[in-house]
Amino acid sequence: MTEHIRKSLRESTVARWTALVLVSLSIFGAYYFNYALSAIKPMLESILGWNSGDFGTYTSAYAWFNVFLVMLIISGFILDKLGVRKTGLGATLIMFIGTAINYWAISHQFPENAVVHLPLLGDMKTQVLWSSFGFAIFGVGTEATGITISKAVVRWFKGKELALAMGMQMSIARLGTGLALGISIPLAKKFSVTAPILFALIVMLIGVISFISFSIMDIKLDKSEEASKEEKSEEDEFKIKDIGYIITNRGFWYIAILCVLFYSAVFPFLFYANDLMINKYNVSPNLAGTITLLLPFGTIFLTPVFGGIYDKFGKGATIMIVGAMILVFVHGVLAIPSLRMWWVAAAMVIILGVGFSLVPSAMWPSVPKIIPEKQLGTAYAVIFWIQNIGLLFIPLLLGFVLNATNPDVSPNKILVKGAIEKAFKESLSTAMFTPKEIDRAIEKATGTAVDSIVQYSHYEPVPSDVLDKKKVGNEIYTGIRQNINNVNLSGNKDVVLIKVIRAGSESAFQAVNEEKLNLRYNYLYDILIFLALSVISLLFAFLLKIEDRKKDYGLEKPNIQKAEA
Repeated sequence: MTEHIRKSLRESTVARWTALVLVSLSIFGAYYFNYALSAIKPMLESILGWNSGDFGTYTSAYAWFNVFLVMLIISGFILDKLGVRKTGLGATLIMFIGTAINYWAISHQFPENAVVHLPLLGDMKTQVLWSSFGFAIFGVGTEATGITISKAVVRWFKGKELALAMGMQMSIARLGTGLALGISIPLAKKFSVTAPILFALIVMLIGVISFISFSIMDIKLDKSEEASKEEKSEEDEFKIKDIGYIITNRGFWYIAILCVLFYSAVFPFLFYANDLMINKYNVSPNLAGTITLLLPFGTIFLTPVFGGIYDKFGKGATIMIVGAMILVFVHGVLAIPSLRMWWVAAAMVIILGVGFSLVPSAMWPSVPKIIPEKQLGTAYAVIFWIQNIGLLFIPLLLGFVLNATNPDVSPNKILVKGAIEKAFKESLSTAMFTPKEIDRAIEKATGTAVDSIVQYSHYEPVPSDVLDKKKVGNEIYTGIRQNINNVNLSGNKDVVLIKVIRAGSESAFQAVNEEKLNLRYNYLYDILIFLALSVISLLFAFLLKIEDRKKDYGLEKPNIQKAEA
């Protein structure tokens, strides 16, 4: 009877897939919030006064505590010591707290030009610092949740559809990425730049509830197997010697380095993808979001498919090689300056989605073949820690390179916003509008003007050193004042604001277009960085396959074990 009960839960298809859905939903919100602000990068610049360096600092902050305070390694120890349930609940709560801090930072009105001096780092905008701090706390919770989920899936699916289950888990999580890329811009334009983060807070709370529900199922699994405390201790307790086994395993290092290189060529790309589409391919922000949306939504369907192939037919190392080759091809095509048609970008994003489905679908299920199950928490933690090193330094490098190769873009956007702000406040302050309504109008007019310039203008910009910025700012300001004077400021407030915003953005567009102000980023050097990472990841994919032949890890063998007679 006990044996029957033991099998009835884990062997139940409904039970294990229900557990998978619940545990996957716990990180769905994290994948959403991770890209919520990346989708509105141009608005952060034109409305909040950020630049690409600020954005690079913010995106790299995700890994601050995970890397420098080795929080990921500590999370792995905690996971192997306390188990999936306690670790996961704490991690999901930390994600929620980090998101809440970020929401406060973006919505809070800091004094103009407020900065904080940091040792070694110099001055940092106060808003950027607090937003980055919240994102760093969020990163601790997200990565801890990630390794917890990985171990939970292995626990429920080992010997069964492990790669398919991991693929499904990633697909559910990447629905969050797709949602962020698809709705963040409409939310920000409809309400404000804080709206995507507020939505993330709500989704994150749902994730906490979902993990609690999973934990209830996991307790039932323990009871059904009637594992003794001694058996659990033998299985889950962390031992120092386990780390020695992990770090001396060459196959483990190949897969860890492949992970950091591959994800560094994809995740930071997604952070900048919307801005890349707008600046290089002259598309609207909404179309840019739709194009980048193709990548995560493609992986949602393909990752489980490739995982199912790995489960049934094997060829895990080969699948990773093919995925890395696709990555090299895509970034190589995106780096060609003359290819500026939007459909080329869309095609490359779709193909990138295929590569992004291939490698993770085989990489994560391969780890349990290299590392024993009782060491998986620590092993996944080390891999995620190494991955976070890439996610820390690559965005910083990308932001630095983008600023260095486009030094006048961010100051010019601030110039445009300043002229619009001055004109709007002078024109509307004596009317019936509240300061909040005026700020919202400034935000919309600035975003519309800058987006229109990047999308519709194809002039050769005037070099910054010969541009009279004071004169340009005055022309923008004067044109807006004249246009707003032609608007009847009485009547329905919403209708009047729409007319004022249109008048302001059209005047700004005309002045910037005539003066040939540079508002467009050149992403060539950043794409070359992605290309270099892709080529090196391909090398390590080959090394992993060679190591598998030597050690017979079984990476080329199916995951599903045939039932014994």
